[in-house]
Amino acid sequence: MADHQTLYERFAGSAALHGQAVAVELNDARVTYAELDRLAGTIAVELVRTLGRTPRTIGLYASRTLAAYAGYLAIQRLGAVAVPFNPLFPATRNATVAATARVDAVLSENDASPLPQPVLALTPAVLARLRDTPAPPEAIPTPTGPTDGQDTAYLLFTSGSTGVPKGVPVAHRNVSAYLDHVIPRYGLGPDSRVTQMFDLTFDLAVFDLFASWGSGATLVVPSRADLLAPVRFVVERRITHWFSVPSVVSLARRLGRLSAGSMPGLRWSLFCGEQLTLAQARAWRAAAPGAVLENLYGPTELTLSCAQYRLSADPGSWPSPSNGTVPIGELHPGHEELVIDPRGRVATEGELCIRGPQRFGGYLDPADNADRFVSFDGTRATVVNATEHPDDGLWYRTGDRVRRTEWGLVHLGRLDHQVKIQGYRIELGEIESALHDQPWVLDAVVVVVEASGRAAVLHAVYTGEAGSQDALSAALRRRLPAHMLPRTIAHWPDLPLNANGKVDRRAIAQSVARREETECST
Repeated sequence: MADHQTLYERFAGSAALHGQAVAVELNDARVTYAELDRLAGTIAVELVRTLGRTPRTIGLYASRTLAAYAGYLAIQRLGAVAVPFNPLFPATRNATVAATARVDAVLSENDASPLPQPVLALTPAVLARLRDTPAPPEAIPTPTGPTDGQDTAYLLFTSGSTGVPKGVPVAHRNVSAYLDHVIPRYGLGPDSRVTQMFDLTFDLAVFDLFASWGSGATLVVPSRADLLAPVRFVVERRITHWFSVPSVVSLARRLGRLSAGSMPGLRWSLFCGEQLTLAQARAWRAAAPGAVLENLYGPTELTLSCAQYRLSADPGSWPSPSNGTVPIGELHPGHEELVIDPRGRVATEGELCIRGPQRFGGYLDPADNADRFVSFDGTRATVVNATEHPDDGLWYRTGDRVRRTEWGLVHLGRLDHQVKIQGYRIELGEIESALHDQPWVLDAVVVVVEASGRAAVLHAVYTGEAGSQDALSAALRRRLPAHMLPRTIAHWPDLPLNANGKVDRRAIAQSVARREETECST
């Protein structure tokens, strides 16, 4: 066996041990490990036959369908790089990603995709045919796992500061180190039923798929209606392991669907992707009192998550950071942290830099590596301005601001969320925490609007009880200095979410800025 198991090897091991167990459950369909393995192998054969060769980089144009799951495994079986696409994303963005990734072919859940690359359509009719007439075992390619794990398992694209998506290749060795840690930590096994809340373009979906399939668990896929009714989904589908962004908690609270004790059978509650507030954690804990609740942290460049904080069973003993969020705690085993101030000196509070087995090997475009890594001589960190292949000794700059505390690391937000108002440095999270503490607020976001020729101004939006702006303003005045008070506090029925289910701060800021411009011009 290879030093680092590939994603397909993880699945194949479970298929060999638990062939008749259910690997994927979606709608009323249940596909066993043996069936999914045969289907993935047949798709791999069909793709090679169609192209006349084995592609190196394969796009996956699908979302929460059997085509998505069997297609992902087919790509891994071929030893190719998986590049997921969201069919709901703009066609121009998908085309840009396909060209940048040099995609050779595309597996699509539709008859066609807007991508120019050769397409193998995996429609329900095609999948039914392939399931009825599986390829003979001798025709199915058997990939050889990389001995050092350096080969890329999947390629994802994050938003770039220039507006051009940045490619993040994640190697088999990176994701192998991750799975080696999380599968035993969360007690995953054949009796586990795991949610699939993340789109495949979101790296956290790799946990859904391969922590499940690497342990013999069942991946339980929600419908669109289930995404809006998480409690019902958990109860009706007998979920044991929940994994989502914290925004789902706020949505369930706004819709009145998070009553106390409503999820008694849930064993694990995992949250990642954005800051988990203590208010969100309390609400979820009340609904799932028997579940272990853990807050996870990690950028795509560090393979899903690389730090965790487990809340105790007693909410009365929970931590109380000043920004009202659950700490991100400690790094995964084998990883090292470096917290530095703007001068590169080790600090209690500053930018978090990390190195270890989950750190990726650099961006697809080497030019994107500039300024994203630091070296450290024991006294001072130095930014590495250009590097084509960042060596393992370098720390990745996360761009996240943290503070070391008695509870481990506390995430204070992005570095660009620390703003300067009237000469004062302000953490937006501190103002948001003050808003969250008010009983009539469900969720809140503070943004900065910097109109041309005018000073930067704070604005707040919240969900919850409408018409409570005056009471909120009074509560903030009692708690915060004048320079931290938002100029406006607006009630919104809902906060916009981006494609990954996170609160879309950029959309909020743009909406507030448009409103400000309109009011100033009248």
